[in-house]
Amino acid sequence: MTKILIVPGLFGSDEGHWQHYWLDDVPQSRMVCQDDWNHARLDRWMERLEQALMEAGEAYVVAHSLGCILTARLADRPMARRVKGALLVAPCDLPATERLHPGSLAFGPMPTNPLPFPSLTVGSLDDKYMSLDRLSFYTRLWKTEVRNIGLAGHINIASGFGRWTGGYSLFDAVKGKAKAKRPQISTLAATAASA
Repeated sequence: MTKILIVPGLFGSDEGHWQHYWLDDVPQSRMVCQDDWNHARLDRWMERLEQALMEAGEAYVVAHSLGCILTARLADRPMARRVKGALLVAPCDLPATERLHPGSLAFGPMPTNPLPFPSLTVGSLDDKYMSLDRLSFYTRLWKTEVRNIGLAGHINIASGFGRWTGGYSLFDAVKGKAKAKRPQISTLAATAASA
């Protein structure tokens, strides 16, 4: 069964966060843990994500906040081929996050490359970490489908998102996109037979 990698953002996802409930509710999921949740360094965080992908073989990614930016940074890396699909929830804008938490980030500029795997990005109208205009701009560059869920803040505990069951249907949409992208066996067999 394909694994699901839960990728939290800055400061991690505390008990009560929907990502923790995901670990309880979905047996094949596991958390990508960082050595230092309070000081995000791109090279160290990327090493952990790529290590988890290597161990999984292939996996879906369910990311939140800075975890979305980390996942988007995979776009131009060989490990991207191991990502079957990604649910990116409330991506943060790096400049806004740096203003809110000075000295906590060393992540470079925002990623701008198209994502080479199926993805769905979930945002809100009132996320202090990413304005709607910036969300629209980056999701166009990433070539990801976007779902705006209204006045939902940063889609975290502070916004009232504990066990977020709506996230499971959004993840099902990502899985559907991944299945639609994968070549069908009958098509491959027909191609091989005609060669």
